[in-house]
Amino acid sequence: MRRDIAQKIWTYTVAIIMIGLAALYSASHENVRVPHSIFYDQLLCTAVGLVFMYLLGKVDYRKFYDVAYVLFLLNIVLLVCVLASGKYILGARRWMMIGGISFQPSELTKLSLILVLGRYLSNRRPTLSFGFFSRSQILLKDLIVPFLITAVPMVMIFKQPDLGTAILLFGIFIVMVFVTNLEYRYIFGFLGLCLAALPFAWSILKPYQKDRLLVFLNPNIDPLGAGYTIIQSRIAVGSGQILGKGWLAGTQNQLSFLPERHTDFIFSVIGEEWGILGTLLLVCLYFLLIINSLQIANQVKDKFGMLVTVGIVGILTLQVVINVGMVLGLFPIVGLTLPFVSYGRTSFMVFILMMGFLLNLSKRRTIF
Repeated sequence: MRRDIAQKIWTYTVAIIMIGLAALYSASHENVRVPHSIFYDQLLCTAVGLVFMYLLGKVDYRKFYDVAYVLFLLNIVLLVCVLASGKYILGARRWMMIGGISFQPSELTKLSLILVLGRYLSNRRPTLSFGFFSRSQILLKDLIVPFLITAVPMVMIFKQPDLGTAILLFGIFIVMVFVTNLEYRYIFGFLGLCLAALPFAWSILKPYQKDRLLVFLNPNIDPLGAGYTIIQSRIAVGSGQILGKGWLAGTQNQLSFLPERHTDFIFSVIGEEWGILGTLLLVCLYFLLIINSLQIANQVKDKFGMLVTVGIVGILTLQVVINVGMVLGLFPIVGLTLPFVSYGRTSFMVFILMMGFLLNLSKRRTIF
């Protein structure tokens, strides 16, 4: 059974990657705006990443329990370095160079936060709720402290600015706390407070972030500016109809009407060239990968392993749902890639490492 799940994770992951490579090849085919070298770059990342995925599947994942806090602190240091002297591209300071290689520490935060929350929450023991002081202890240890752990990198990433990743980190926190023994009334009460504070968050958003929220409500208020991308994305997906226009034959893609088609909006390329059937195939592969990953969470016996699995499944699900919804105009544009499909070295490698963790967890049922 465990070997069967591991094989399915390999199969679905590789299948999704192959679809992504085909879409990237098309997005960069004979196009001066998107260099064709990104396809070969992603191909190299695939080869290296699959090796790392295999090797990580062989290493005892519990060793990462011991270094979870260290990895998290190192990640915080990298985020500080990015804010201080990171590479400035397209109005954001999200990248840094080490050894001639550019990467995004914010992407690494997804994995390091899952590990550190997994360690902290796995050490928590249920507290009987008798009286005000015991309830305060529950809220402090089981909700407030993990939120503060999450808030540190979340605020730093928001300042880059990177609203999408900041939202994802909050999503990781909620998903992982939700599967602990904390009573749901505390979690929903906390979410209610967060929702009540949203109107006040408007004033701290960057102008382009406000524009994205406004065009989400009505893209036609700025069809040649902030609303241009979502309009072209909808046209691309809708024009694909059932079977699509064919690989390398998408007009929105090949004629460069669709911005960011190799990163955030690559799902539009698949929709235009492969139609509804192609997009449904990709969504089904994600669904099967997520369902089989959840089976690992049910099988693994130690709490740290269960929490790490839930965190990985949670962020994979959230990022797929938000990206697809963003492309279809169901969510505001927040700048999130489609896992394993969009171009991006750091994002690709981080999700590959997450799959390596799942392979490792699928082979173990020991008590930690």
